[in-house]
Amino acid sequence: MGCGAGSGDHSMDIARMAALDAGWSIKAPGVTLNRFCGSGQQAVNFGAMGIRAGFQDLVVTGGVESMSRPAPMHVDGFTANNNHLRDQYDMVPQGISADLIATVDGFSREELDQLAVDSQNRAAAAIAEGRFSRSLVPIFHDDGTLALDHDEHPRAGTTLADLAKLSPSFTGMGAHVVNGRDLSIDDTARKAYPHVSEIRHVHHGGNSSGVVDGASAVLLASPSYAADHGMKPRAKVTMAAVAGDEPVIMLTAPGPATDLVLKKAGMTLADIDLFEVNEA
Repeated sequence: MGCGAGSGDHSMDIARMAALDAGWSIKAPGVTLNRFCGSGQQAVNFGAMGIRAGFQDLVVTGGVESMSRPAPMHVDGFTANNNHLRDQYDMVPQGISADLIATVDGFSREELDQLAVDSQNRAAAAIAEGRFSRSLVPIFHDDGTLALDHDEHPRAGTTLADLAKLSPSFTGMGAHVVNGRDLSIDDTARKAYPHVSEIRHVHHGGNSSGVVDGASAVLLASPSYAADHGMKPRAKVTMAAVAGDEPVIMLTAPGPATDLVLKKAGMTLADIDLFEVNEA
């Protein structure tokens, strides 16, 4: 399982602890990995690699994150500001990076808000049509009563007028001067992009990903194991790839990763019927 917060009640190899808590065989091992926001996806990739290599036949993969728990996700600040890595890379919080991307690539606040409304409408339609009903697992209290059986974060009925009322979320953060430095966080980001005269802060609570709790899992099996046990596959993993990119702007690596995975798979964008994108 992937988990970006390895402390507090997320610690002690939460994958192994979950298997034990679920009452699985004590022979079922578990490992937790951290690739930040891509942790759960990386767990799936590793599981697929293990099966393809012949090391494993059946693997449960996925991710877990409870951002509202005491284990801090540092969403209100950026602990790496005081980390030695920042001395080398001048890293900034993701919200600043997102605004920097919009500034460099020329995305307007109106374009971002329209994308957010479109996303909410698509989610509402999919939920109404029961597209996720096979994948949602109800959660119950210890006394057996229902705690939750649906995604709480989507905001059906969101309009452009609603979003227009919201103030940018990262203006104050960008103006903050880090202790021991004479530069604001915005200025720190602009060091890597000197052609940018000013970062336009266009992200807010309505067009950004939220602070949420969640967990997911997918069962992977080798073709022979699936056939021997009467399993009907829902999908096939063809290829996977990861990529790094410039660490100040931070959030652009899905582009080169997409180029790489298509190249390794011998495919082009025209071969893909449907894309699912992590909107963070």
